Amino acid sequence: MNDDDQNDEDRPRSSLAAAAIDLAVRVDDPEWAAVAGDPEAVVERAVAATLAVFEPEAVELSVVLSDDPTVQALNRDHRGKDYPTNVLSFPPAFAPPEGPRPLGDVILALGTVLREAEEQGKTAADHLVHLVVHGVLHLSGYDHESESEAGEMEDLERAVLAGLGIADPYAEPAPGDERAAEPAPGDERAA
Repeated sequence: MNDDDQNDEDRPRSSLAAAAIDLAVRVDDPEWAAVAGDPEAVVERAVAATLAVFEPEAVELSVVLSDDPTVQALNRDHRGKDYPTNVLSFPPAFAPPEGPRPLGDVILALGTVLREAEEQGKTAADHLVHLVVHGVLHLSGYDHESESEAGEMEDLERAVLAGLGIADPYAEPAPGDERAAEPAPGDERAA
């Protein structure tokens, strides 16, 4: 992106060095330790890799590793959808005039993440990383409401995940492989 780009305001500028990240990770369900021995470290790595791609400024966000009933209640109360989804992203209600820019909150549902990982034939840890990347991209202004938006967001996800050594979650399965390619994560952006 250059200074003459008329869409400068649409997306964050790229940066070579990642800015400071004020990240709070909360593990509400202790079973997340079975997904990733140190779930906080896995989340920190995924967040840092995602933000390193395009965030030039200091930011703050939180990631909550929760359970299906909690995410179902949030999905019902904030989106009118009474079922658990894999990940929800909540943008901040306001931005303070000084300090790191708040991105918002990402909340994941353990049962849904485990079920999807099994259905898709991938490790739950890799699926966790993908969903954290996906949620952080939502908080950074990316969406998948249209085909072009989805393509842009998926390309970013693929790039971040490749940098973390994780296979393309949208790749078609090899012939004879009964696993389904991962569908796009659910519409998990809350207002």
